[in-house]
Amino acid sequence: MPTSAPRFKAATHLANVRYEIRGPLARRALEIERQGHEVLKLNIGNPAAFGFRTPETMRLALVENLAGSEGYAHQKGIFPAREAVVMETQSKGIKGVTAEDVFMGNGVSELILMTLEAMLEPGDEVLVPSPDYPLWTAAVHITGATPVHYPCRPENGFVPDPDEVRRMVTPKTKALVIINPNNPTGAVYPRAVVEALVRIAEDFKIVLLSDEIYDRITYDGAEHVPVATLCQGTLCGTFGGLSKVYRACGIRVGWVSWSGNKDGAQEYLNAVELLASLRLCSNVPGQWAVQTALGGVQSIYDLTAPTGRLGRQRRAVLEAVKRSRFLELVEPKGALYGFVRVKDDLFPGFDDQTFAMSLLEEKHVLVVPGSSFNAPYRNHFRVTLLPDEETMGVVFARIEELLEKWAETGVPAAKVAE
Repeated sequence: MPTSAPRFKAATHLANVRYEIRGPLARRALEIERQGHEVLKLNIGNPAAFGFRTPETMRLALVENLAGSEGYAHQKGIFPAREAVVMETQSKGIKGVTAEDVFMGNGVSELILMTLEAMLEPGDEVLVPSPDYPLWTAAVHITGATPVHYPCRPENGFVPDPDEVRRMVTPKTKALVIINPNNPTGAVYPRAVVEALVRIAEDFKIVLLSDEIYDRITYDGAEHVPVATLCQGTLCGTFGGLSKVYRACGIRVGWVSWSGNKDGAQEYLNAVELLASLRLCSNVPGQWAVQTALGGVQSIYDLTAPTGRLGRQRRAVLEAVKRSRFLELVEPKGALYGFVRVKDDLFPGFDDQTFAMSLLEEKHVLVVPGSSFNAPYRNHFRVTLLPDEETMGVVFARIEELLEKWAETGVPAAKVAE
């Protein structure tokens, strides 16, 4: 009999991979719940958890096509779903996309991993926004390549400076990632900025990867500009899906459509298809909802209107921050989040991780530290806009109570989740 258990280590290429949205804080929240406490969770943009429903027509499309969903589909996805994405691109003014240029995936997350794995070698670089949705940075690390973060500064409304991005391109740069509308900040980039970022990718002949999963979730008249409408001179991949706009996270359906200059991209796209083939196919039942979703009534607009549920909940967050002595917020113009700043000049030694853990332990509120999104500062946290207005009021009252205490007693020593 062995005297000690064998030790199994994690792969070294995961050393810099982080996803704290579901990390130690979330695990600690589960432990607190098991002790009998209610935790108000604002860490994940999961509409179903807050009572949002997938449109009924989409649910019916799944049920009515179950009989045709029992076998594998083509590795790129079922034709009706891919063709629906093609028609969607045409309605937006994007040219040159066919069903062969569309890949369906188990959510956008899988497609991010596949498209980067097919592209990158150790030593390559990818330009990624900071703050970013951390899967982008993690996926680059997994390949052995290096994420190079271009700043989207709070003082500029979290909108990047294209001139600064241009200066960060090197001979090792293989791709430029754009997340618009942005998670975690809610920024929606002006047309001129989007066009300037496209020109960078075209001038340096690098791939443009545009995460547009929140494309129809905008507020107060903000205009989302599809990157692919402006890109002709290089390969452009646009990511979309059913999770957010259509409140169908659990169905796990996303897509990437390829447009722009595809003349020299066939070897790369074949590699993406190879990886798609290795996982055989993506979830088939969910794909039957794509045509219904994209071709039907866009109920998201009723929710994002000022009088709609998301519009009201966003306003509740804005008003709560405005009342606070300690908080500031760049008004989110899109997506499902607020990226809140703590006035850390009032709190010497403030640390977002310590704050988030203290808030969880003492007030049973779960938020995500801003540094989790590869931001270089530690004075922000992200909340989702999905809870109802009453819950938002409770959350921000508890945050204010904690910060009031810290204002009197000082910031506690760092609390690290195991």
